[in-house]
Amino acid sequence: MTTDRPEQGEQSSGSPSDPPEQGQRVVRRGLALLRWSIRAEPWPFAWSVLGAALYATTTVGAALVLGAVTDAVVVPALERGAVQDGAGGLGAVGMGAAAIVAVGAAKSVGIVLRRVGASDMQFRLSARVRREVADAYLRLPPSWHRRHPTGELLSTLNADVEAAFSPIAPLPFSCGVLLLLAVAAAVLAATDPLLAAIGLVLGPALALVNSGYNARSAPPATRAQALRGEVAAVAHESVDGAQVVKTLGREDAEAARFRVPADRLRDEMVALGRIRASFDPLLEALPNVATLAVIVVGAVRVGAGAMSVGDLVRVAYLFTVLAFPFRMIGYLLSEFPRAVVGWDRVQRVLAADEGLVSGRETLDGTGPAEPALDAVSFRYADADVLADVDLRVEPGRTVALVGPTGSGKSTVAALLVRLADPAEGAVLLDGHDLRRLAPGALAGSAAAALQQTFLFDDTVRGNITLAEEHDAIKGGRSIKGGRFSEDEVSAALRLAQAEEFVDALPDGLDTLVGERGATLSGGQRQRLALARALVRRPRLLVLDDATSSVDPAVEAAILRGLAAADLPSTVVLVAYRRASIALADEIVFLAGGRILARGTHAELLARLPAYAAFVAAQDGLDRARAS
Repeated sequence: MTTDRPEQGEQSSGSPSDPPEQGQRVVRRGLALLRWSIRAEPWPFAWSVLGAALYATTTVGAALVLGAVTDAVVVPALERGAVQDGAGGLGAVGMGAAAIVAVGAAKSVGIVLRRVGASDMQFRLSARVRREVADAYLRLPPSWHRRHPTGELLSTLNADVEAAFSPIAPLPFSCGVLLLLAVAAAVLAATDPLLAAIGLVLGPALALVNSGYNARSAPPATRAQALRGEVAAVAHESVDGAQVVKTLGREDAEAARFRVPADRLRDEMVALGRIRASFDPLLEALPNVATLAVIVVGAVRVGAGAMSVGDLVRVAYLFTVLAFPFRMIGYLLSEFPRAVVGWDRVQRVLAADEGLVSGRETLDGTGPAEPALDAVSFRYADADVLADVDLRVEPGRTVALVGPTGSGKSTVAALLVRLADPAEGAVLLDGHDLRRLAPGALAGSAAAALQQTFLFDDTVRGNITLAEEHDAIKGGRSIKGGRFSEDEVSAALRLAQAEEFVDALPDGLDTLVGERGATLSGGQRQRLALARALVRRPRLLVLDDATSSVDPAVEAAILRGLAAADLPSTVVLVAYRRASIALADEIVFLAGGRILARGTHAELLARLPAYAAFVAAQDGLDRARAS
């Protein structure tokens, strides 16, 4: 967005040490959020305020019309006991009725404009900020995502954004209420100054009650909004791990784990409800008490001849219709605590500065790429994973990264496709530092298939082609295969040894695979992920144990196919099985975050005991699994 956002405030600790000051701070920050929202979406706001202004003026107009009709038609008819015949009587009734209907119709138009404009503004803002949050999620590295549960991220994207813009719905009405109050005050002052003074007392009384409500509701609203994220995180994790929970008989334990944040959220919402319940009667009663006072005082004034019956009807009607607008201002202010908390949680995501910074360089090569690590060091938290690693892979070669668990193989694979940046040194592709590449440049030349395979709840074809088909859907065009042709998709499936099982599916390429590919086996999911990488014909193909769930014979067929295929690719693979290792042009053996040796499989077996012991151990594991 081009508009400046209101600054993020500190999260409330929930301490009631200074409630008035806290309530004022919430109101100030809520008003700042509303100002930003108006600048972000001025036209829907203008239409809604126009409707609110029309509603306000017609409301006062209705009071004037009712007062005039009372003096001109109702009171004379009551005095005579009947409506006067002729144009002076029935004509006045008709004109009065027409005036009331006209004012009511204009008021209805104002209500429609106000509600449509407010809804349009609210939904536009929510959609825009949700897109920004989603873009931030894509921008932030895996290290940031590992520190934030998926449920919490989903809660921010949905509940927090919704809470941040909850005051938008009553905002135009509240703006119209200000005009209504100004016009009504002028009418009251012109009609009877004493009754106008009652109205002047009502406003500050409502403001005082709302200030107390905001001060007391801010702490539980803050805690409740945070707990929504915790509840969503636990629920998402439990559902995502449903198979583990059921196979290990942990249903009761998971229910107990979910109960803790759920009960805390319930307690905070009950506390918030009790606060609202203690203030709502006051907010409802004050305008009604004022209306009763007006009627009592007005009746005395009418009896004294200081005002007419029509004047009293006009004033009483104004106070009656002002009750709901006054309540709407209270509702607007009561939404501030939740909105401010939700906005703070959204801003924490948008302000996160851990994203991978890009440059402007491009990759112009067409053949196999040349990846390299230049004095690269990397650490997770305080643990060193790679230490001063130098690695260069010749274009077109297949290199296997081999080593014990924790040696840094997967980290090297992640760095090559820039899932992270090194703490020291540089990762290069064709001599270009990955940090200097323009956004999308690396994705156009490199692709990866990882051990932890993810499939979308889509068709087989959709999971292979991804956004290329979805863009066609967004454009309103029928899907014709998107960027990739049917032949290219089939060739990728064939190379991944997936064509046969895909053809056997009920709808072939158009078969829905379910959430996370639930209808497929682990090996089938891995082969589809490999086809997804291969269809792009990358110049650098990174396989991080991408065939670990595949049968060894199928894995060997895949690797032989990759070696024989006419791919413009340099292949870097993390491997464990002897058959996979032996098919590589070169082996890079890592241990303790360092490269201990490089060479062919036969060379390393002959001269490196640690490598020979590693391969023997893996052979033993394979035999144990086979038996």
